[in-house]
Amino acid sequence: MRILLLGDICGRPGRRVLRDRLPQIRSDYGPDVVIANGENAAGGFGLTAKVAEELFEMGVHVITGGNHLWDQKEMVSYIAQEPRILRPANYPPGTPGNSLYFAPVNGQEVAVMSFIGRVFMGDFDCPFRRFDQLQRKAAERTPFIVVDFHGEATSEKQAFGWFADGRASVVVGTHTHVPTSDQRVLPAGTAFTTDLGMCGPRDGILGVERDAIIKKFRSQLPVRFTVAKGPMQLCGVFVVVDNAGRAESIKRIYLEAEE
Repeated sequence: MRILLLGDICGRPGRRVLRDRLPQIRSDYGPDVVIANGENAAGGFGLTAKVAEELFEMGVHVITGGNHLWDQKEMVSYIAQEPRILRPANYPPGTPGNSLYFAPVNGQEVAVMSFIGRVFMGDFDCPFRRFDQLQRKAAERTPFIVVDFHGEATSEKQAFGWFADGRASVVVGTHTHVPTSDQRVLPAGTAFTTDLGMCGPRDGILGVERDAIIKKFRSQLPVRFTVAKGPMQLCGVFVVVDNAGRAESIKRIYLEAEE
C-alpha cells in the first residue's frame, strides 16, 4: 500500500499549491490513497462543505481535522453527512462526526483515524486509551491503519508514535505547521514523523501574514489574522506499507510553487 499524507492545508494558497503539485506527486510516487489535514483549508480557519468538495475533487480521499475544525459553523452539521471528514476521536461523547473511516483502495481498506493532543490544546479525553479502542476495531477489518495525531507538544506526539508502534502502519503529527525531519520506521513497523508541516504560504508565520504575528508578539494586543501571500509550499510524507500492515519506508516531501 502506497500512502501519501499531506500537512495542514492553509487557506486558498494551500489549496492552490495542492492543485498545482498533487498531479506531479501522483506521477512520481503513484499513491493509492491521499490523506490531508484540512482544518485550516477555508480561509485559514476551519473547513466548509464547498472547500471539502474542492479537496476531494483534487484527489484527496480522506480529510482529517483538529481544534479548528468547528471554526466554520456549517461543519457541525455537514460533518455528520460526510464520513470522509474525520474529527479527533477523543472529543467528548456526543460530538458530531466520525473519527474512523475505512477508505476503499483496490479491493482493500485503509483505516484512517484522528486524535488530538491534550498538552497546550484543551480538555479532551485520553487519546492513548481511545486509540486502544479504535485500533482493535480497525484491526478486525484491515492491517492498514493510519493515524493523524493533531498536537502542539512534540513530546506528546512522539510518545503516541511509540505507543502505537506495531499497531498502526503510520502515525503522523499535525497542527504546528512546521515540518520536522525525524521521519523513520519505528522498530515494530510504524512509520512516524512528529509533524508533517503545512501546505500554504511559505513566507508567512505558520501561514499567517508576518506583520500581524510580529505585532501580536510585540504588543500583546488582539490582531486580525489573515492568510499570507507569496510563494507556497507543500509538505507531507510518502509511506510504503507491506501486505501485513508494516511500513517499509517513509520519505519526506517538500515542494514549492509561486503565487
